[in-house]
Amino acid sequence: MLKKLLLIILISFPVLVWAQEKPVTQAVYLELGGAGLPYSFNYDFRFNKEKIDSWGMRIGAGGYAFSGGDSFFSVPLQVNKLFGKNGHYFELGGGATFMAFQMETYSYCISQTFDPVTGIYTCQEGFTSRSDQTEFILEIDGSPSVMGTLNFGYRRVPENGGFMWKVNLNPIFNNSGFWPLWVGLGFGYAF
Repeated sequence: MLKKLLLIILISFPVLVWAQEKPVTQAVYLELGGAGLPYSFNYDFRFNKEKIDSWGMRIGAGGYAFSGGDSFFSVPLQVNKLFGKNGHYFELGGGATFMAFQMETYSYCISQTFDPVTGIYTCQEGFTSRSDQTEFILEIDGSPSVMGTLNFGYRRVPENGGFMWKVNLNPIFNNSGFWPLWVGLGFGYAF
C-alpha cells in the first residue's frame, strides 16, 4: 500500500510542478515589415508576469547597410495589450519607431542633346538626390527621425511556450502623412 502511494506521488509530482509554472509572458521574434519597417529583431514582455492577456511592451532593432553607403537603422518601441486565451490572442498597440539613415547623393540626366560634330551628349536637365531625405512608404525629412506606429493583429503563443507567430496590420504616420496598409509578419520563441 505504501509503495502504491509513493508511486502515485512520484507520477503526480511532475504534473503538479508543471501546473505551478508561471505563464508564458515573454517572447523574442523576427518581424518582417511591421513597426520596425523593413524588419526587426524584437523582445516582447508583459508587465504582469502572471498573465499573458495583459499590457506589455516590445522593443526591437532593425535596419540595413549597402556597400554604396546607404544605410537605415530603426528602433521600434510599442506598448501593446493581448486579448484572448488558450494561445490565441488579438494584439492591440501603438508606439513609435525611431530611425536614422544615411543616403548617398546621386545625379542623372533627365533630358539630353547630342552634338553630331563632337559626338558628345550634353545634359540639358538633370536631377540630384538629397542626402538628408529618404522615403519608407512615407517621405522622411532628416535623420534622425521618428514615425508613429499602430498595431492590430493576431498572435499565436503556445500555452507552454515554444514557437510563436504573429501577423499584424501596422498603420504608420509622420508629419508627411498616414499610411494605413503596412503589415508585419513575425515568428520566434515564447517563454
